[in-house]
Amino acid sequence: MATQPNIILVTADQLQAFALGCYGNPDVQTPNIDRLAAAGVQFRYGLSNAPVCMAGRSVLLSGQHNRSCTGGVSNVHYEHGKAGSYPMPEYPGTGRPHFPNTTLPELLRDAGYHTAAIGKWHMYTWPDVIGFDHYVIPRTHHIHSYQHYTENGGPEFVPEGWSMEYETDRADQFIRSQTGDQPFFLYLNYSPPHGPIDDCPAEYREMYDPAQLTLRANVDEANDFPSEHDRRVYRWDFRYYELALPYTLQPMTYTIRDIYAHYYGNITWLDDNLGRVTQALAESGQLENTIVVFTADHGDNLGSHCRCGKGQPFDESLRVPMLYSCPDRLAPRLDEQRLAGLLDIAPTLLSMAGTPIPPHMQGSDVFSEEADVGIVEVHPGRITARITRFTAHLNANGEGQRLAFYDNQGDPYQMTNLAGTNAFAKEQDRLFAILQAHHRNTPILPQPDYGFQHRS
Repeated sequence: MATQPNIILVTADQLQAFALGCYGNPDVQTPNIDRLAAAGVQFRYGLSNAPVCMAGRSVLLSGQHNRSCTGGVSNVHYEHGKAGSYPMPEYPGTGRPHFPNTTLPELLRDAGYHTAAIGKWHMYTWPDVIGFDHYVIPRTHHIHSYQHYTENGGPEFVPEGWSMEYETDRADQFIRSQTGDQPFFLYLNYSPPHGPIDDCPAEYREMYDPAQLTLRANVDEANDFPSEHDRRVYRWDFRYYELALPYTLQPMTYTIRDIYAHYYGNITWLDDNLGRVTQALAESGQLENTIVVFTADHGDNLGSHCRCGKGQPFDESLRVPMLYSCPDRLAPRLDEQRLAGLLDIAPTLLSMAGTPIPPHMQGSDVFSEEADVGIVEVHPGRITARITRFTAHLNANGEGQRLAFYDNQGDPYQMTNLAGTNAFAKEQDRLFAILQAHHRNTPILPQPDYGFQHRS
């Protein structure tokens, strides 16, 4: 087609694929996401190639594995802090310690796109440095009400009310203002359903009855989370673990079912806001020629395997929604074979925009190249290979210990670790060899010096 498509890339935070109606969830209400899936291409096997916030987002915009675009960091954090806290810079640092090569927004800007970023950022390079003409981003630490923002690096301000509503308002304004011939790229990031999951409008917080929800089969209600601390982090996030506000320290009963109910409420809230974005496209006459991608930086273990949060080699952490919609360009279908990762989004969008894919990008166009293996860097040196049938997890350091191997067909909840057994020996050898080759051959960016000082 002669006209370059507009692009909206919507990223949720900590959203596992299994928590959406279009991915088979029987309880959660996600009509707008489900509608987007039905109208476009839904990849059953969407993967986060680095299932931690900063890492996953850096992979997405760079088209490179985390080791190549950040040096393998998960989240940049200060080298001090009390036990149980995780102090992180609220905004990016100076210069360009990450992203050694041109990124998706830079390449689209150079191809004539107007580029904008709205919502959660959480990368250690300012948006304008890597190609965004305009940006409105919040502080790194999560709150969903009365959040602090900066616009284009200006003075902080605090909008009234809920952060997601404010971000959708700004996205709506941006979309409706794009009336000329110049195509646009909007990178729209929502913090929910990442905690604090208690910090959302009452209608969503109270929407789901905890007793009626279907827990995943690998959740043991008697042994669901590692600690009481983790429950409080889900509920109140850094207002608990960093600020220690007294209300977050009071005795409480907060079960895995309560967490599911609030997590699902946040997802329906997210869904309603996505509906406003697609409505703005439709009402401004731009829906047909706009690529809308919906995904997440990573999933959420959510009590499965007695794990919480992210950063684990299980499907709850690795598998994310991966939806591409553009009525003028993509016929609706469900793809149940292609491993479609965050790594692939940049090259795919460049291809759809008619822009060459640079050789430094390590992902591939999901619509023109096959990929039956997805590589996930869970932690530096600990890497995972996911194919439709199997999952292999390797400690690539030292002697290359085979940590886990799962038959996802016979064991869909990954309850039986087959590493060290003779089961599927050829498949084990193949996948672990692929992981060893990845570790040997994929470039690693030297770890930047962030200039943080130890405090006594």
